[in-house]
Amino acid sequence: MSRSNPFRPALAKMQPYVPGEQPQGGKFIKLNTNENPYPAPPAVTEAIKSAATAGLQRYPDPVASAFRRRAAEVLDLPGPEWILAGNGSDEILTILVRAMVGEGQRLRLPYPSYILYRTLADIQGAQWEQTAFSPDWQLPAAFGHSDDRLRLAFLPNPNSPSGTVIPPDQVLQFAQTLPCPLVVDEAYADFADTHCLDLVRQSDQVFVTRTLSKSYALAGLRFGFVVAQPHRIAELQKIKDSYNCDTLSIAAATAAIGSTEWLADNVAKIRATRGRMEQRLAELGFHVTPSQANFVWCQHPDKSHKLIYEHLKQSQILVRYMDFPDWGDGLRISVGTDDQADACLLMLSQVL
Repeated sequence: MSRSNPFRPALAKMQPYVPGEQPQGGKFIKLNTNENPYPAPPAVTEAIKSAATAGLQRYPDPVASAFRRRAAEVLDLPGPEWILAGNGSDEILTILVRAMVGEGQRLRLPYPSYILYRTLADIQGAQWEQTAFSPDWQLPAAFGHSDDRLRLAFLPNPNSPSGTVIPPDQVLQFAQTLPCPLVVDEAYADFADTHCLDLVRQSDQVFVTRTLSKSYALAGLRFGFVVAQPHRIAELQKIKDSYNCDTLSIAAATAAIGSTEWLADNVAKIRATRGRMEQRLAELGFHVTPSQANFVWCQHPDKSHKLIYEHLKQSQILVRYMDFPDWGDGLRISVGTDDQADACLLMLSQVL
């Protein structure tokens, strides 16, 4: 380290995480970052107005008590002490890595999956290792193998970019064989047929993270949480920022998590559109991986995915082009409204 370069060596070596495109001008059909195409629950707007009217001159509740109580009720958890709230689930993932993975230690993740996990390890000066999915998106037993330096494992479930799910019984088997905690990242779980919240009761090695960005249409708000046994949550509380969730986000998140009828209706609409997209993409010649999320992963056997992405972008339609070394590339298309999906599918038919 020197005065000319005061940063830790780990930062000089790392590649920063690059999020999906967020155009600030022009009219785009935006199907590239898995946002919910519908407005958030109506109760959210009223909750924000009420909280703002009450005044913002005081610091927020440092542990988001109102949200934790309501979420525990909705998710059928024993109590709020099973939940830690954060500034989006990305902050929760950061807290988990900071708490458990030190310099020179190791983090495990499947491949391909959410690349932010690797960035979080790099920040810590830690190492990361990847266990490759099989061609049909199954996770081999090697993911659960022991390693003396292994301190944490991440399992996005449903996975991105595939939208596939590892069944809860298999997830529990991994948790029982791993020598470290297993974080099940359930950002898209509300769109799936199964989830792993029940595993938290069975094992203090299981941590389940959730976000309100996707199924609750609050990507612009930034609110997420982790569910774990209370003695695990108590340790994580020690290293979170003092006031990591602001007054407006706590009020909005509390209103959203209680909007169960809205959630059921919203998820049903997205799942229906997802089914139509999968069918039409297959008719257009794509190999489509059946999805349990709010996006579809597809690959064309003959056409350039990069060129398809560029043609769509020229037509003001954004999808996510993704290229994974030693795996291949493809297109991840978020589920939009029916009109947005139809416009994308029509343009794809013209491009092909």
